[in-house]
Amino acid sequence: MTEFFRQGDAMRYADDTSPEAATGPQPPSRAGGDEQGSSRRSFIKSTSAGVTAVAIGASVAASAGPAAEAAEKGRPATSGGAARPLAVTPACSGQETPASIEGPLFKPNSPARGDLITPAIRGVRLDLSGVVYDTACKPLPETLIEFWQCDQNGDYDTAGFSLRGHQYTDSRGAYLLKTIIPRDYWGRWGQRASHLHTQVQVSGGPLLVTQLYFPDDTQAYGRDFAALNAADRLRNRACTIALTGPEGGRYTGTFDFVLTTKV
Repeated sequence: MTEFFRQGDAMRYADDTSPEAATGPQPPSRAGGDEQGSSRRSFIKSTSAGVTAVAIGASVAASAGPAAEAAEKGRPATSGGAARPLAVTPACSGQETPASIEGPLFKPNSPARGDLITPAIRGVRLDLSGVVYDTACKPLPETLIEFWQCDQNGDYDTAGFSLRGHQYTDSRGAYLLKTIIPRDYWGRWGQRASHLHTQVQVSGGPLLVTQLYFPDDTQAYGRDFAALNAADRLRNRACTIALTGPEGGRYTGTFDFVLTTKV
């Protein structure tokens, strides 16, 4: 029977700065046929001698503008009638995504999946996508991304793998996650704002552990996201998801990760 930590159990349910050594998945190109039996630790050891440093940075990427689209299609962008190329805003800042704590609720051997919606999930839907870059703004294919989060009631599944999963970026370094917006909850650190736990690692590189947050104007579960965000002392505004919607009760979000690939 699936068991959950409840909101009222503050000490057992809290984020912690002392994560235990955990295991996780193998990349597809290296897995020996049973991905669920492979560990995150063995993935790290097989590619980088076991180093798991985290990347600390200052901001996330900005989106490319119309000039970038014109440049990609070979059309000159114009300004004031002058047919000359304009400066292109980079899609990647080159600054590493800030790290955060892992907390005690990470579980190894999560299923390989990008869709975390199961019949028991009733929350506000979220389609989250983005690209993983290195600090030179080069997309990173086959990058491991792990997600875990609480549900619409503020509960984490600690017995099974509800709202937990891992995936690998495609040939363009892109990922897509189908999930819900998690609810806030009370823990050792006080009232935690809604957030997604994430681990990101390129083969042979250090591990980034971080948390993604939601804008102040997010509408879900009748909660005041602005007040919750302001009260959460672990929140880093540089790790805020860009949201559009809701449309039909569903949000669309984007977040690009920037990693160092050197150990």
